[in-house]
Amino acid sequence: MKTLIVYATIEGHTQKVADHLAQKLEDAGHDVATFNAMDRTAEVSVQPFDKILLAGSVHERRHPKPFEVFLSGNAEALAKKPTLLISVSMSAAFPKGADEALEYVEEMQMRTGFTPTETLCVAGAIKLAKYDYYALQVLRHVVLRDRDFDPTQNEHEFTDWEALDKAVDAFLVS
Repeated sequence: MKTLIVYATIEGHTQKVADHLAQKLEDAGHDVATFNAMDRTAEVSVQPFDKILLAGSVHERRHPKPFEVFLSGNAEALAKKPTLLISVSMSAAFPKGADEALEYVEEMQMRTGFTPTETLCVAGAIKLAKYDYYALQVLRHVVLRDRDFDPTQNEHEFTDWEALDKAVDAFLVS
């Protein structure tokens, strides 16, 4: 099966998700290509692929603009393919944030005109080295508000890798 993984990352965690999935699929014998939507000079056609994984991180309630531009620019071609949108956010890391994580996807769909075949909200990571004082305050008081985690303690991955693998496996056999 030919699978395309399109991703866009701000702090690097969504690229880690994409790389993990690419390696997993290659190990299973899939023909896999990855495309970084943040590379505005590169081009890719979705036509030759059987299934497409779309992984985008969420910051300030939205996926990266180049990712959304890719989705809107390829909406017609993507609609003809089985697609799994993997939305990576800190909101998805906490039960109280599940509805909010889905809102990010709904807002993206309204902006791009693209609706994926399936959607998966995946918990992201805290990357302290990437944050300035302002970003850390937003993380603490907006993103993690009323949630039991102190972001100043250490970097932390909230991603449930096993659940991610199972969801992608289910998508690929559907």
